[in-house]
Amino acid sequence: MTYRREEHVLIPESDLEGMSVDTLAVRAGQIRTGQLEHSDAIFPTSSFVYGSAAQAAARFGGEEPGNIYSRFTNPTVQAFEARIAAMEGGERAVATSSGMAAILATCMALLKTGDHVICSRGVFGTTNVLFQKYLAKFGVETTFVGLTDMAQWQAAVRPETRMVFIETPSNPLCEVADMAALAKLSHDNDALFVVDNCFCTPVLQRPFEHGADIIIHSATKYLDGQGRCVGGVVVGPDKLMEEVYGFLRSAGPTMSPFNAWVFLKGLETLPIRMRAHCDNALELAKWLEGQGTVDRVFYAGLSDHPQHELAKRQQSGFGGVLSFTVKGGREQAWAFIDATRMISITANLGDVKTTITHPATTTHGRLSPEDKEHAGITENLVRISVGIEAVEDLKTDLQRGFEALENYRQGTV
Repeated sequence: MTYRREEHVLIPESDLEGMSVDTLAVRAGQIRTGQLEHSDAIFPTSSFVYGSAAQAAARFGGEEPGNIYSRFTNPTVQAFEARIAAMEGGERAVATSSGMAAILATCMALLKTGDHVICSRGVFGTTNVLFQKYLAKFGVETTFVGLTDMAQWQAAVRPETRMVFIETPSNPLCEVADMAALAKLSHDNDALFVVDNCFCTPVLQRPFEHGADIIIHSATKYLDGQGRCVGGVVVGPDKLMEEVYGFLRSAGPTMSPFNAWVFLKGLETLPIRMRAHCDNALELAKWLEGQGTVDRVFYAGLSDHPQHELAKRQQSGFGGVLSFTVKGGREQAWAFIDATRMISITANLGDVKTTITHPATTTHGRLSPEDKEHAGITENLVRISVGIEAVEDLKTDLQRGFEALENYRQGTV
């Protein structure tokens, strides 16, 4: 048979072997139908039909590959899974309905009653609640430690420790973990090393190269990039992902075909977006350092950041999220946020539009006062997810916040 490119329904992985993450973001996992469309197809269907009852039985029994039901098999979702797995350098990915569903599916599939988790304190507030409140009901205990304090990690290890879970950089203080050191600690103690790579994405950081066993994303953030859909994904070895997939098939925290299609479109521009986010965030962080009403700026791209050199080794960029503390407390932080006019007041991040929020009362608002204190979530902390607008325009809008703080200082408000 004569070779014709248009007859290939699925672009073979071998055709993309060795290609950069920029190319994989555009090409990996693409499925073409008989219509030979150039853009990714979307399959908004709940079920699939078979040529015979025997074929249906073979599909349901796992004797024949193919689609069965969109709760766990859908071509659009599979295309997204294949693309993000290729970009991360993992064997397989399992897409979920949200980032939190990705964490839940991982834990429910791979942990059991009596197991112990060590988790960094600086994780997303709802991640903390999931471990501390809900997984605890099923007999999974979690110890929270400082992300950068290896002595705390080592002291927390128990014979029943089965998972080490981190976000790096952390949310919202931008602390950076030594992934190689934590991977060794995990593997020396027969535990899985799980990394939430939401802030960096595979464009800026590839945790598998530093010893991670599993990578988790909230696709809602940078993978989409425009705040359109909610979704998540887990990436890892096929053996582990088969367990996660089994939980997804039974419990159903499934990504919709439409959302998967949106995420595929988002991935196509992820590399160029991440570079723009990084450029803007670094310039803005340096500018914020020069403001008299700012106590401290948290961003790994700054040379005085405690893990700056580590971030340079592990990451190809410093990301688009930064935070800072203003002089005062909650009242001053809220006044600063409320004074902005262009920047969006919302807790979402990873959007091309810059967003601003008060972590202590939004993303980490469900934490106890003690947990907030341990995580460094103070009342005067402000987080910015820097978008790709003109950075001078962002400075102009933030200057309104500083003017509001000056009015507070002078007692004119």
